[in-house]
Amino acid sequence: MKTSFAITFAALTLAALPAVAQDYIAKIGHLEAPEQSRHVFLQKVADLVKERTEGAVEFQIFPSGQLGNQRQMTEGVQLGTLEATVSPAAFLGGFNPVVSVLDIPYLIPDDPAKAQALREGPFGQALLESFSRRGLVGVALWPNGKKNFTSNQPLDDVSEFAGQKFRVMDSRILIEQFNALGASAIALPFGELYTSLQTGVVDGEENPTDTILRMKFHEVQKYLVVSEHGAMEDVVLFNPAWWESLPPNYQTVITETFSEVVPELTAHKAAAVAEAQAQIEASGNTVVRTATPEERAALRDKMYDTAKAAYIAMAGDEGTALMTVYEEQLGQ
Repeated sequence: MKTSFAITFAALTLAALPAVAQDYIAKIGHLEAPEQSRHVFLQKVADLVKERTEGAVEFQIFPSGQLGNQRQMTEGVQLGTLEATVSPAAFLGGFNPVVSVLDIPYLIPDDPAKAQALREGPFGQALLESFSRRGLVGVALWPNGKKNFTSNQPLDDVSEFAGQKFRVMDSRILIEQFNALGASAIALPFGELYTSLQTGVVDGEENPTDTILRMKFHEVQKYLVVSEHGAMEDVVLFNPAWWESLPPNYQTVITETFSEVVPELTAHKAAAVAEAQAQIEASGNTVVRTATPEERAALRDKMYDTAKAAYIAMAGDEGTALMTVYEEQLGQ
C-alpha cells in the first residue's frame, strides 16, 4: 500500500514538472527601450532560439539599462556575472580598439544586402574574432541605423561645414572626421547635448534621425542633412564560459538566428527612421533635406582617408590588418 502510494505520488510530482527544462539560460542586457528595434528583434531571436533548441536554451532580455550602463554590462559579460549584452560598437572602443573601425565614415555600404555580406564575410568575422582576445565572444554584428548631420548653421554644401562646431563622442576618429571638413569637434557627454545646442556651445551634432526626434534635438536645430555617413552597428557579445558550455549545434542555432533576422531588423529600423523624419519635417522647426549621391561622395572623399589614418594610429597592427581585409572584400 505504502509502495503504491509512493509510486502514485512520484508520478504526480513528475507530471507537475515542466515538459522541458531550460538547460542553458542567458540574461541579455541592453540600453534601448522595449519598443525600439534592438529589443523587438532580440525578443524574436529569443523566441526562435527557444523553439529551435526545443526549450533547452532560454534568453531573458533586459532592456533600458535595467542591468546597468553599457560599461557595467560589458564588464559583467567579461567576468561572467552576465551571460550576454548587445552593445553599440561606439561604446566598446575602450574594451577593444579594433571595433572603432566602425567610426570611419561611409564604411558600411548603403545597399542592405552588400552591408550584410560585409558583416558576415571576412571583415565581419575578423572584427568579431578580435573580441576573443579581450575575454568576450563576438557572435554577430547588427545594424542599428546611420548618423546624419544637424546644425544651426546652413549645411547646403560640403564647404559650409568649415568653421562650425560639432559635438562628438570622445573618439579620435570622429574628431578627425570633422577636422577633415574644416569644422571643430568637441567631445561632450550625451546628456549635455540638448543644452549645448540650445546655448550655442556647439552648432551641430550627428545622430540617427530617430534619436534626433526622441531626444528633441530638432527643437534646437535649424537644419538636418540626411547624409547617412556614420554606421550605428551593434555587437552581440557572450561570456566565453557560458558560450563554450553550449553544444556546438546550439551555438550554430544562435549564430544563424541572429543573422537570419537582419533583413527584418533593417526594415523595422528603416520604418522608425522614416517616421521620425516625417515628424521632424512636420514640426516646422527644422529644414530637412537628403544629401545627393554626389554630395555623399564628396563627403566621403573629404573624411574617409583622414578618419582611416586616425583609426590605424589608434588600433595599430590589428587595425591595419582589418582595414586590409575590409578593402579587399569591398573591392570584390
